[in-house]
Amino acid sequence: MKNFVWKILVCSLVMVAGVDTYAQNAEVAMNNNKNILIAYYSYSGNTKTVAEAIQKEVGGDLFEIKTEGEYPGEYRQMTLQAQKEIRENYRPKLTTLVNDMAKYDIVFLGSPNWWGTITPQVSSFLQTYDLNGKKVFPFITHGGGGKQNTVADMKAQCVGCVFEETKAWSGYGDTVQGIGEWIKTLSID
Repeated sequence: MKNFVWKILVCSLVMVAGVDTYAQNAEVAMNNNKNILIAYYSYSGNTKTVAEAIQKEVGGDLFEIKTEGEYPGEYRQMTLQAQKEIRENYRPKLTTLVNDMAKYDIVFLGSPNWWGTITPQVSSFLQTYDLNGKKVFPFITHGGGGKQNTVADMKAQCVGCVFEETKAWSGYGDTVQGIGEWIKTLSID
């Protein structure tokens, strides 16, 4: 009798877990029908970590923005080069391209905060693609500076985009905390 009760209990738990997994998979599949792109530039890996966590929540296609050119390995030299590029409105040439931007309705767009704004790589992405009429959900990573002008500068470069709620994550340990809660507040429909 004990084994019989134990088997019923195990089967019940498996069925409940299966229903929960089915519901999660159905939600991701539903979001996948919305043609979501998660595009990001990541120098240190923090923005990539956030982008991957967003994809786990909403599904969609992950796209890493890559460009020509490199930064010095030494951090201070890298930041000085980035500052110079931003001051000069430098737009590096993209080396990765989205196959069919027209098919996406929603674009999550990620950038580190460099010198109070988005990176030249993200500016190149915005210059290359027409996001007019698409819902854009910016996400920013930073080393303590918060959003600053990143979203305002992104909006200025993304004419006709429908901007939605923005979120910023510090690269100091909380890189993916709160992503699920943020996603729940968005109008992904």
